[in-house]
Amino acid sequence: MRIGLKDLPTIYVRRGLANIFNNEVLLEEMVMLSKQLIGEYHPDTLTSMGNLSLTYHELGKLESAQKLEEEVLALRRKVSGEHHPHTLTSMGNLALTYRALGKLESAQNLEQEVFVLCKKVSGEHHPDTLNSMARLGSTYHALGKLESAQRLQEEVLVLCNEINGDHHPHTLNSMARLGSTYRALGKLESAQQLEEKVLALHKKIIGEHHPHTLTSMGHLASTYCALGKLESARKLEEESQWGPPPHTLNSMARLSSTYRALGKLECAQKLQEQVLVLRKKISGNHHPHTLTSMTNLALTYQALGKLDSAQKLQEEVLVLCKKVIGEHHPHTLTSLGSLASTYRALGKLESAQKLEEEVLALRRKVSGERHPDTLTSMGNLADTYHALGKLDSAQKLEGQVLVLRKKVSGNHHPDTLTSMGNLAFTYRALGKLESAQKLEEEVLVLRKKVIGERHPHTLISMSNLALTYHALGKFESAQKLEEEVLLLQKSVD
Repeated sequence: MRIGLKDLPTIYVRRGLANIFNNEVLLEEMVMLSKQLIGEYHPDTLTSMGNLSLTYHELGKLESAQKLEEEVLALRRKVSGEHHPHTLTSMGNLALTYRALGKLESAQNLEQEVFVLCKKVSGEHHPDTLNSMARLGSTYHALGKLESAQRLQEEVLVLCNEINGDHHPHTLNSMARLGSTYRALGKLESAQQLEEKVLALHKKIIGEHHPHTLTSMGHLASTYCALGKLESARKLEEESQWGPPPHTLNSMARLSSTYRALGKLECAQKLQEQVLVLRKKISGNHHPHTLTSMTNLALTYQALGKLDSAQKLQEEVLVLCKKVIGEHHPHTLTSLGSLASTYRALGKLESAQKLEEEVLALRRKVSGERHPDTLTSMGNLADTYHALGKLDSAQKLEGQVLVLRKKVSGNHHPDTLTSMGNLAFTYRALGKLESAQKLEEEVLVLRKKVIGERHPHTLISMSNLALTYHALGKFESAQKLEEEVLLLQKSVD
């Protein structure tokens, strides 16, 4: 088909329609036509290419988005120069795609470059600079550089408050991101305080049923879960289900996880199966959100003892993850780890060990030795060593995990306390009962201080210590502790 200048008005109308309806086919056609008619260097062509890449991103076609965004960035740099706002926007978009693909170092490098350039071009108080700082903070979070994320997010929040006031949407977003980082750092009271403030302000400013309000409710519910306030989390998640489809699905997914934590496994399964059907219908079988829903359902199958169903679903997820996002993506590695845990539960211990050793090697390569996900993989492999009777190997690995957890997250972080409990469990199995007792007493004191005596994890710590007292022949101490556990369980129920 021949295209001439007479076709230009029609092309702009069609491009407008493509943007309005976010239609992939129409946008692809517009890019092709724009390149033919006005050339690939024309600003309107670059805009069409950028819109198409954003659509690819939303559809989960991340490799296609990356390829197009890299092309756009190269052209922007050539046409407008390194410092032009459009070039910086293209750099930021590409960094977001890198992050979604799990290419976190590439995302970090690009976002650091954007931050420096924005600061130089627009000044540190400009909205574009604050946005670049916020994105870099989120990437630090994803990389497990939580202290760096916290520092940057606290700086952003101060600046947003100073420039926009505490009711501005950008300020509320900054508070929410910082709250998530506090949660990841185990600073759960700080996270709760900040997220409750965000939720109250969202309800006041934009109403209870606005999508941002519903998202805030979900964040707070996650923190309540981490604090062991499961009923509060459940109520909040049920309340947050009255929203548009994407938010409803997210709240349904969070609610199902809370049901699982509460032991309401049949309810969790039913809800997760509904979410999966809707995800497939809305986003397709290969979308990352669909794969996450499949993973969550498999975990519930595992908790229900439906191990064959869990294994089948996890193997399907693993194949799709490798195909869609690549074998080195963090979500793919999580899928490998989940499948290994099912193998362990099925008694396929050699298969579990082989898979977990593969996961750990890839985690170290992709994320580094100190990343929280790497430490989790080390802990999972230690569990399998324990199950195989390789107790010395388990102890060695758990000791390494504990040292690194303390360095990375501090002595009071919930993950550090879990690592202490795991090592104590192995000490007991090895007959090192005095060492087990010492560690379990320390864990119990810290759990009571950090998450309270009624939290399920605290009750588990009390039960474990009682077992060690019993093994040591300290029967009265064991009985006293077991009776305390029973009383606390009744008060929780």
